[in-house]
Amino acid sequence: MLTGATRGVRPRFGSLLLAPATKTVPLMSNTDNRRFRSTSSMQGFSELARERSKTVTSFYNQSAIDASAEKVGERPLPRCHRWCHRWSHRCGSSSAKYLHKELPVRIAHRIKGFRNLPFIIGCNPTILQVHELYIRAYHMLSDFPPITDQDVAVRFCKLVQQLLDDHKDVVTMLAQGFRECRRHIQDEAIVRNFLDTTLCSRLGIRMLATHHLALHEENPDFVGIICRRLSPKKIIEKWVDFARRLCEHQYGNSPRVRINGHVAARFPFIPLPLDYILPELLKNAMRATMESHLDTPYNVPDVVVTIANNDIDFIIRISDRGGGIPHNIIDKVMDYHFSTAEESAQDPRMSNLFNTITNSGNHSSPMHG
Repeated sequence: MLTGATRGVRPRFGSLLLAPATKTVPLMSNTDNRRFRSTSSMQGFSELARERSKTVTSFYNQSAIDASAEKVGERPLPRCHRWCHRWSHRCGSSSAKYLHKELPVRIAHRIKGFRNLPFIIGCNPTILQVHELYIRAYHMLSDFPPITDQDVAVRFCKLVQQLLDDHKDVVTMLAQGFRECRRHIQDEAIVRNFLDTTLCSRLGIRMLATHHLALHEENPDFVGIICRRLSPKKIIEKWVDFARRLCEHQYGNSPRVRINGHVAARFPFIPLPLDYILPELLKNAMRATMESHLDTPYNVPDVVVTIANNDIDFIIRISDRGGGIPHNIIDKVMDYHFSTAEESAQDPRMSNLFNTITNSGNHSSPMHG
């Protein structure tokens, strides 16, 4: 925008673009015409720019979202069986009413987080797409009618499932968006705080939504997503098989995994967080082990998983002989943009291994998470 006094009357830029022609323009040859943009195309360009500006601006002007973002979310505190039974006996409408009220508030907080990003980062097309997904989800949930009977509750379940499907790639999209605008990031702490909060909140939202949907399923071992008698050993074995298959595909071999400690332990627990954490830690242990023993890829040390359990909590320790973390990068390992993937790919022995086994060249692998 241009402001301030001028000596003459200055036509506005918009009026120059949109004013109809008042003079007769002589006909030009096809060759000359190529050097000029038609009035209609200029008008279309201006309208497109205004529409794009209006779209981005509308993300920041949503009074209903502003009001919801001022509310404090209500956390259900799972007091073990008492919480389980309270939700299971009234799952027909109670949990649906809770989510109908709670999800818009939590989503509004996430939208507020997108608004607080530096504007040049928030305007990245991929990040803007995620921002729009959250705005769309907010309005779909807010516009849904009050849950008064079982039929409406069933329709609400379908909506929740649809939103879960729509948002399944959000983590990948956020990673791509921040990678695309990395050169515009002046303060790493802003990105770290945004992603810490967003990803943690996303996990909580998905757990609540998945729990509500699972309450409508018949499974004697579960109440919603809460396993009545979780076996840490079984869930570890499941992800060990997954990580070993990836490792064998990538390196031609994988370390043997030994599980020891309180292997018979069973207790009520939500396995979903373990399904996020265990495969990444196991892949990391196996990758480090293989890349630290490239000269003897078919004779590598075991990875050892130890389970420790008492009446209050339990611990899973994953031990490997992958060489550890160099002291000069120890302060960077929690940064979202930091990775050692490219360094391992630059090892000539790794290049040969990649080309022979996966035909992939110098690219980071699924083993890097």
